[in-house]
Amino acid sequence: MAGPRVVIIGAGVVGAALADELSARGWTEVTVVDQGPLPATGGSTSHAPGLVFQTNPSKTMTELARYTVEKFSALEVDGQPCYLQVGGLEVAASPERLAELQRRHGWLTSWGIESRLIGPDECVELHPLVNRARVFGGLLIPTDGLAKAVLAVEAQLEAAQERGVRALAHHEVLDISTEDGRVSAVVTDQGEIPADIVVCCAGIWGPKIARMVGMNLPLTPLAHQLAWTGSVPALAGQSEEAVRPILRHQDADLYYRDRFDQLGIGYYGHRPMPVDPDDILSVDAAEQMPSVLRFTEDDFADAWTETQDLLPATKDAKIEEGINGLFSFTTDGLPLLGESPDVKGFWVAEAVWVTHSAGVGRAVAEWLVDGHCSSFDLHECDVNRFEAHQLAPEYVLARDCQNFVEVYDILHPLQPAGAPRPLRTSPFHPRQQELGGYFLEAHGWERPQWYAANEHLLEGRDIPTPNDWAARYWSPIVGAEAQATRESVAMYDMTALKRLEVTGPGAAAFLQSMTTANVDKSVGSVTYTLMLDHDGGIRSDITVARLGRDRFQIGANGNLDLEWLTRHLPEGGSVQVRDITAGTCCVGLWGPKAREVLQPLADQDFSNKGLRYFRAKRAHIGSVPVTAMRLSYVGELGWELYTTADMGLKLWDTLWEATRPYDGIAAGRGAFNSLRLEKGYRAFGTDMTYEHDPYEAGVGFAVKMDKGHFIGRPALERRAADVRRRLTCLTIDDPQAVVLGKEPVYDGDRPVGYVTSAAFGYTIGKGIAYAWLPAGLSTAGRALTIGYFDQRIPAVVAEEPLFDPTMQRLRG
Repeated sequence: MAGPRVVIIGAGVVGAALADELSARGWTEVTVVDQGPLPATGGSTSHAPGLVFQTNPSKTMTELARYTVEKFSALEVDGQPCYLQVGGLEVAASPERLAELQRRHGWLTSWGIESRLIGPDECVELHPLVNRARVFGGLLIPTDGLAKAVLAVEAQLEAAQERGVRALAHHEVLDISTEDGRVSAVVTDQGEIPADIVVCCAGIWGPKIARMVGMNLPLTPLAHQLAWTGSVPALAGQSEEAVRPILRHQDADLYYRDRFDQLGIGYYGHRPMPVDPDDILSVDAAEQMPSVLRFTEDDFADAWTETQDLLPATKDAKIEEGINGLFSFTTDGLPLLGESPDVKGFWVAEAVWVTHSAGVGRAVAEWLVDGHCSSFDLHECDVNRFEAHQLAPEYVLARDCQNFVEVYDILHPLQPAGAPRPLRTSPFHPRQQELGGYFLEAHGWERPQWYAANEHLLEGRDIPTPNDWAARYWSPIVGAEAQATRESVAMYDMTALKRLEVTGPGAAAFLQSMTTANVDKSVGSVTYTLMLDHDGGIRSDITVARLGRDRFQIGANGNLDLEWLTRHLPEGGSVQVRDITAGTCCVGLWGPKAREVLQPLADQDFSNKGLRYFRAKRAHIGSVPVTAMRLSYVGELGWELYTTADMGLKLWDTLWEATRPYDGIAAGRGAFNSLRLEKGYRAFGTDMTYEHDPYEAGVGFAVKMDKGHFIGRPALERRAADVRRRLTCLTIDDPQAVVLGKEPVYDGDRPVGYVTSAAFGYTIGKGIAYAWLPAGLSTAGRALTIGYFDQRIPAVVAEEPLFDPTMQRLRG
């Protein structure tokens, strides 16, 4: 098959990879256009220093990098290799950075990349220019190296052209034509190219191209300094381009690479220098190339001073050339991949660095050809993941600049982003402030982690203090709030949970086709169910409440759920989907005393018979109209109580006053996470993602194969018989040994899996870690260890749930 007509805009390292990968899958009606010459087009690829460091807290990003290494290692042009596998060395110039390298070694072990922690002497042995007195140790990744990016473009374009792909240089894109809501052609200064699919791989010009179809791309080009020394006498006579590992000195925002007897020095420590895509010069007008700005020596002064201290041999050399090179940054540091929600056939593969380029080429090619990506879990990278406020120009610029500043920083997994904050506050926010809420951020929402007002609960309780890293963004109040929830009653702000409304005469049939469980039940039913991709992987876990014959409310995980449902709406308008989150709010009222608090306030029967588990009803709580759903993510009796935003504060105050006789509290997300892990409840995006199926993830109970067709069912039937890994509950006896997620799990000395979610279980008295393990190791009682910084923490596979396995507290 020749496939549809595809136009790829941008012939840099991403566009070339995509052309190669598409044509290898049989799609050969592909045209690659670029405004510059080939293969050095003048974009970021043309000046990229080429360092490939695979280490990343994201499993997906690491796997994209690993594929790039594997592919580039096999490419050459006229006998010249496209990849120099010299290894990567990250050095620690402080005890804090040494601990961070231990954590990074854990990520690599979790994601299956070979790495090794080494001492200062071996650092110097591998890179003799390093000042032994400056380093505490290092992390060596043998498969890291130098990508020859322009050569890789040439190699991949040549392979694609041999299969029939056209590559057109000096074609500036002026517009993208659309008909009936889908792309039809790309308009260039040399004519129009018909297209069924357009993929924007334009890098720093991405926002400019995306605007041609009305798409707002949250990407900012920022200048990044790269300098080259003249000849370094200590390197005199070096005949190979690179013999030492690429080197990162992240304590000073620096990296280094060989170029024969010279050194390249990259620097992130200077002020952010954003550039408007509309201000980037054309190929003809640029002094050197459009992506290269003049070097600003003053910004590099600290980098050169630090370099001479870390690498003393450079004192005998000078900086002879330098650039301020433009690269793409995003608000969360991740790529932008996928199809426009508004214009069919317009795709983006943006904010992708050389390190991940071939992996992204393969991922997007699979997505286009097969309708889904089977090689990588792309939920973190989907361009449709953003909320509306995250596309505001002010927000994009602030967060993109912050990500530039933090690119080498040591970041805690709970560390909140900086300005602009606050952005979204629930109606309860004034009361939460009065209670001394300690706020972290979730999807822009200010969400309390704990409340200072609950400090008195610590009296008489033994709340263990975890290790230093786990004790950050933590308070012993978290433990007291968790215990108090199980003892009496607590109010939780659940407003940050995304809420969607699905209505219309076709709503029930539509949701039946989109979900794994039977949601076509009586009015008042609430169903926990999954949405799957076509390969049977989990796209989301949701709750579906039927509030009327043709009206459903969905508790969703984020904007991707809205996009997925909207993309699959039937033609004809029989179903509508809308986001109702901003106009509504929710209090979770949970605990053994919850009914005693709620029933006197209500005009409806909230007894066990009056509203059973996983049922919903409308009621008034005092003067506040609510939709009450009897479900609980903390494993206690209670309800999610929804009302409109204008009535939210009244709902909070009404409930708060009623909890006073029962010593009720407001509790935060820290307690919530601990309680949900005690109960074994999964979190999408952390415990399970697109790469996992329901049977592996332990949510097979949400699949009803007797309900008829739903997306992903044929693939799921094949996967059900071959479960090779399982999401498994581990417990840890040492109360200080609290882990945080993404740590490797070992069977003896063999790494066998990785942690997803973790917390201390304050009502079971043990640490909890959920982990992906081979199915053969997921048997209760199996002794394993977790790699945590420089420690091996003993852990044991446990039966789940750890708390209330008979469900008495939930159903009572």
